[in-house]
Amino acid sequence: MLVLTFSFMLSPSVHAEPEIKYAEIVLTQEGYVVNADIDLALNSRLIEAVNRGVALHFVAEFQIEQPRWYWFNRVAVGRTIEYRLVYHTITRSYRLSIGTLHRSFETIDEAARTMSRIRNWIVAAPDTLQSGVSYNAALRFRHDTSMLPKPFQVTAIGSRDWNLATEWMNWTFLAGAIR
Repeated sequence: MLVLTFSFMLSPSVHAEPEIKYAEIVLTQEGYVVNADIDLALNSRLIEAVNRGVALHFVAEFQIEQPRWYWFNRVAVGRTIEYRLVYHTITRSYRLSIGTLHRSFETIDEAARTMSRIRNWIVAAPDTLQSGVSYNAALRFRHDTSMLPKPFQVTAIGSRDWNLATEWMNWTFLAGAIR
């Protein structure tokens, strides 16, 4: 395990910063839903880790805050989606778990594309937010390095290759009636 850890530390990789290209919150009959597109490309270090049997965990984090002039903003909604990506050598497929849902893919790019498209994610009930009030929404996507095996966590502390994350995307929206 130690040799594997050091081989990951020494191997070169290309680093592309992920970013959120598009995000929206919409009120439907079921509640407030989030749709987002993330420009996500796994670097060679993460791909090599998955191919060698290391499970990668990713998290999409979402918040809705109500601005207050007299104090800090009030967090009205806080939600997360957890992703787990593993490679099965026997079936030669990548398995992506989204919460309790599991799906297999032939390539890692297909699994990454699925993670990068968030659709109809229910984040709040219709009556959670007050109609006609302006709220701040924020979304980010990141690799959860705390879920890596301990030797890899040590490696990830100072490495940009392991700390794959978008910046928070912030926007303001007006809570309203169902369309």
